[in-house]
Amino acid sequence: MAGWWPALSRTARRHPWPTNVLLYGSLVSAGDVLQQRLQGREADWRQTRRVATLVVTFHANFNYVWLGLLESALPGRAPHAVLAKLLCDQVVGAPIAVSAFYVGMSILQGKDDIFLDLKQKFWNTYMVVYVARNAKDVAVSYYHFYHMAKVYPHPGTWESFLEKFMAGEVSYGSWYQHVQEWWELSRTHPVLYLFYEDMKENPKREIQKILEFVGRSLPEETVDLMVEHTSFKEMKKNPMTNYTTVPREFMDHSISPFMRKGMAGDWKTTFTVAQNERFDADYVEKMAGCSLSFRSEL
Repeated sequence: MAGWWPALSRTARRHPWPTNVLLYGSLVSAGDVLQQRLQGREADWRQTRRVATLVVTFHANFNYVWLGLLESALPGRAPHAVLAKLLCDQVVGAPIAVSAFYVGMSILQGKDDIFLDLKQKFWNTYMVVYVARNAKDVAVSYYHFYHMAKVYPHPGTWESFLEKFMAGEVSYGSWYQHVQEWWELSRTHPVLYLFYEDMKENPKREIQKILEFVGRSLPEETVDLMVEHTSFKEMKKNPMTNYTTVPREFMDHSISPFMRKGMAGDWKTTFTVAQNERFDADYVEKMAGCSLSFRSEL
């Protein structure tokens, strides 16, 4: 065993492309078998062979070339480079890979319309759960996040950051535009619009809304476990959700933890009276004509 791992590592370094293809193909094929077992189905080895064929011939090669292109275009591990690579991968790479999978499986299955599965199983079946939080708490939370997340520039003073937030001159743009556009989409598209404050007030009720939205039901004890493990208190302790495993050069938790307080109405400890009055006036102007209603405290 001691000599096996170094030999494999040397082979991978000498031949990274075929190693990536074989490893990627093996993992995805094993994942397909596991998924069938978890669904309580009989093993469909023909399906697994199709998955393996598609992954080995296209996806593994695409993945290797695509990541190489990203690294060439955006070299290094600097926070801004890593963020740019992540965004490019999600916006460009992921849609190509997903589309190719559905089309490729249709070709291997001999279907007449090779785009039918893509349209029926992907484009027409997406569902979005959107969670909105009141603007004042978002502004305060974002200010602390800007401090600890090294991918962002220093936010400056709270007063100057608040002005930028109201003007929409922060990452991801205007809060006002974002919440209003998704609110309008929720009327015509499969979007479940939830409020952070409602989740804090009665998490079990909001989880039931999500289950109803996706057409699923769960035993009462399972829902209770979900309430427990998705509580802010539990998630703040969990390395899988609190981002403490992220290297310090990307997120410095000594400045501020990623999951800080999670309270509704904590903005009162940061806003001055004058700032609150100015924010309220600006809020009324920007949200005019919108039926959205937020609670700024519980």
